[in-house]
Amino acid sequence: MKYNEEIVSDCIDLLKELIATPSISKQEEETATILSRFLIQNGADINRFGNNIVVYQKNYDPQKPDIWLNSHHDTVYPNNGYTRKPFSPDIEDGKLYGLGSNDAGGCLVSLLATFLHLWKEELPFNLVFIASAEEEISGKKGMELVVKNLKPADLAIVGEPTQMKMALAEKGLVVIDAEVTGKSGHAARDEGVNAIYLAMEDILKIRDFKFKRQSQYLGNTKVSATIISAGKQHNVVPDKCTYTLDVRVTDAYTLEEAIEELQVGLHAKLTPRSLRLNSTRPLDGHPIMKAAIKCGIETFGSPTLSDQALIPYPSIKIGPGDSARSHSADEFIYIEEIEKGVLGYLLLLEKYVQLIK
Repeated sequence: MKYNEEIVSDCIDLLKELIATPSISKQEEETATILSRFLIQNGADINRFGNNIVVYQKNYDPQKPDIWLNSHHDTVYPNNGYTRKPFSPDIEDGKLYGLGSNDAGGCLVSLLATFLHLWKEELPFNLVFIASAEEEISGKKGMELVVKNLKPADLAIVGEPTQMKMALAEKGLVVIDAEVTGKSGHAARDEGVNAIYLAMEDILKIRDFKFKRQSQYLGNTKVSATIISAGKQHNVVPDKCTYTLDVRVTDAYTLEEAIEELQVGLHAKLTPRSLRLNSTRPLDGHPIMKAAIKCGIETFGSPTLSDQALIPYPSIKIGPGDSARSHSADEFIYIEEIEKGVLGYLLLLEKYVQLIK
């Protein structure tokens, strides 16, 4: 698979245009249009589902399996620590600066360049390029909408900044609203049951809580108390106290199982906000794992969430850039990382083709 410098250069120019165009989650209309225009100029037919862009392999064959090449084009809000203009795509010392450059613009254009290298080739599968929206908020009009409109994939390659290491699995997420019920009373008299004190007992248990089962790849499921609220008047013992739990769940548990184990011994009633964001499980024995070994790709278990959580098909996470730069001030990606990312994706797919023929 021959590397085409012109394709990569054009995709880097595209990334500059994307950085210069604000695309906060749920506000990605303009970047979706920019991506559509770029692909149409390159001869592709566009499928647009909301602000998600989908392009199929040239001469798409419905009898062949599909491989998705996915990354997202939405971003978080720029934080207050920026010393540079977040929407100014400046290149200095080989670094391309700007909001979304590392998370996940570099991955997005690397996968797009990979797609454009291969989309007219005769392959034993169909490549499907997907630029998804609302990834940063796991929104219902992002990957969830794409999944509803596409046929099942045999494999999804999800682009996130992993330094081109391959995440075999990633933790899922469940946010839990906890409500403790006490009994109101006058603060000056010894009456009532203070819901704050009951919640404090809970939170001390949660601080020291250890889930029983451990994942081979992802380690321990982790719970953190992150928000608490109670009381309206200084002289009234509160009868309600609510707190919020952030639970990062490994493949050793379903979300429901994690909640059930956590509930034991707590005063609060636990109510999950959503059960959509499951952990992903390793693809033991899948040809993509054998291809990764042949490429010498390092593997790991990822603590961070991505569109993988919403893809109900075999998937891996890999891409140029560094997760440590994501959501940080003065975000950047090295141009060389993008170039090596394209080469890495091409080599991985080349080895994959050799293994499945």
